[in-house]
Amino acid sequence: MRYRVASPSEYLAITGSGIDDIKLAKKALVWPFQRCRRFDVSPVNYTFEVQAMSSEKLPFILPAVFTIGPRVDDENALLLYAKLVSPHDKHSNHVNELVQGIIEGETRVLAASMTMEEIFKGTKEFKKEVFDKVQLELNLFGLLIYNANVKQLVDVRGHEYFSYLGQKTQMEAANQAKIDTAEAKKKGDIGAKLREAQTAQNAAEIDAETKIISTQRQGEGKKGEIKVKTELKIFENQREGDVLESDTALATKKAECDKEAQLAKVEAKNTVDIRDAELKTKLERKNAETQTEKLRANLLSKATVDYEIKVQEANWDLYKNQRVADADLYGKRQVAEAQKASAEANAFVRQQVADSELYAKKKEAEGIIAIAEAEGLYLNTLMKQLGGNYGAVRDYMMIKNNMFQEIAKINAQAIHGLQPKISLWSQGNNEKELNGGAMKDIAGVYSMLPPLLKTVHEQTGMLPPAWLGSIQDANDA
Repeated sequence: MRYRVASPSEYLAITGSGIDDIKLAKKALVWPFQRCRRFDVSPVNYTFEVQAMSSEKLPFILPAVFTIGPRVDDENALLLYAKLVSPHDKHSNHVNELVQGIIEGETRVLAASMTMEEIFKGTKEFKKEVFDKVQLELNLFGLLIYNANVKQLVDVRGHEYFSYLGQKTQMEAANQAKIDTAEAKKKGDIGAKLREAQTAQNAAEIDAETKIISTQRQGEGKKGEIKVKTELKIFENQREGDVLESDTALATKKAECDKEAQLAKVEAKNTVDIRDAELKTKLERKNAETQTEKLRANLLSKATVDYEIKVQEANWDLYKNQRVADADLYGKRQVAEAQKASAEANAFVRQQVADSELYAKKKEAEGIIAIAEAEGLYLNTLMKQLGGNYGAVRDYMMIKNNMFQEIAKINAQAIHGLQPKISLWSQGNNEKELNGGAMKDIAGVYSMLPPLLKTVHEQTGMLPPAWLGSIQDANDA
């Protein structure tokens, strides 16, 4: 009997007599026919570089560090770990390959269902889903992920997706900076022009108000002058009336004295004269009042009309100058905006055309490279399958690409239109006589000469030499 005690980061796994399955404890008495083994429950860091492929068939490398250890707060999970994993060293290849296989399998399956853009932009969600799916598999072994750190995605050599994406982002940032600079310059130019226009408008308004005030002051001065002249004229007329009244009174007194002197003689005549003088006085007074009012009305009307004319002229000059200034400002603003819009449109069109041409050339080059690589791989595989026989590979490629049909077609087109003439010659019984003789072969050669010479003559127009013979038909011709 022995008394065993485990360290703080260890557990005791006891099996044997009196224990049905396995017993876990921090300290225990180990009886005879029982076995006790210590196992460490501290977590371990596992570093991997998982090579996966997205749904667009784009490969990438996912560096990851997982901190994994047994689940010490769950007795069933701890029993699973003691049974399945603890017999092996935590740093052994067996445990490492077990954990790596689970992580790589789940990561590849998850990456295959997502696009590269979704993986790149949703790193947090991608990490969470990998964490959850891997944890489900590790539960079968009583393991728990204490921490998972997914590093930045890395390009696979020959598939530089992220480097191209970074270049694209840099170009977009540079272009946006250029656009912002141009926009700021545009706002500055427009603001300066607006300030100049507002300054000119304010100056024109001040000048117009000054002219209006000056015209009003001149009208008020003329009105005062006319009023003084009118009152003076009225006073003079009143004085003339008073003088006339005094003269009339004096004449009346004189008439009374004469009346007293001449009494009856001139009484009637004086009465008539007095009455006539009174009537004349009233008439002249009325005429004087009428002329005064008429003169006052004429002068007042003339001053009012002059004032209104001056005001209307000043208003018209102000309105005309303001309209001219507004029209000039609007025309200059429209011309500047049209020139700027045209320049920006031309620059944007040239930039878009250059970008599209560059992108098309790049994609065309990538397509040619991909086709060349595929054809090279295909030819290498075909060469291996045919045992390195170059002639067999060549014949196979010619058959596959219909080269023999093309050659036959070209040959047929070459002789198309020819009209060959075929002549049959027969030697009759002479051939039978020579069948068994020694001259058989020589006779056969000579029997071929006439048709051969005739055919050459018909096709080319050439005659055989005189020592070889002549053709009867040709000589007759």
